[in-house]
Amino acid sequence: MEVILSQTVVKLGKPGDIVRVKEGYARNFLLPRKFAYPATPSNIKRMEQQKAKLLQEYERQKQEAEALAQKLAKVSCTITVEVNDLDRLYGSVSEADIAKALEAEGFSIDKKAVHLEKPIEELGIFEVGVVLHPEVTAKVRVWVAKK
Repeated sequence: MEVILSQTVVKLGKPGDIVRVKEGYARNFLLPRKFAYPATPSNIKRMEQQKAKLLQEYERQKQEAEALAQKLAKVSCTITVEVNDLDRLYGSVSEADIAKALEAEGFSIDKKAVHLEKPIEELGIFEVGVVLHPEVTAKVRVWVAKK
């Protein structure tokens, strides 16, 4: 089934792209969530008229994300945690903890945007990725220190 994307869908495409997907994926996921609509001739014609506007909005969002990424590159946040006698953490530092620390620094970042390969389970300095836009990822320095 062919659909026209109305929003960016990871690993599928950008708004305005006509993509071929399985019928169940379109019917059960893309269409109910308004991520896409069927690629009928009238919808294709309407999308061609709106495509320039969508691309302009996409580029504007990308530029805002790049500006925010430059600000985040200069930021380092400190997270203090409880440790045992061997300097091992009792838990781990997760995406939510990093998002909270960034919020304390004045940045409103969703915990889903913070990208960790695995939870941080030791003291030290770590580079953490923050996905601000499908094409823009910022690096933030996180210091994990003991209380």
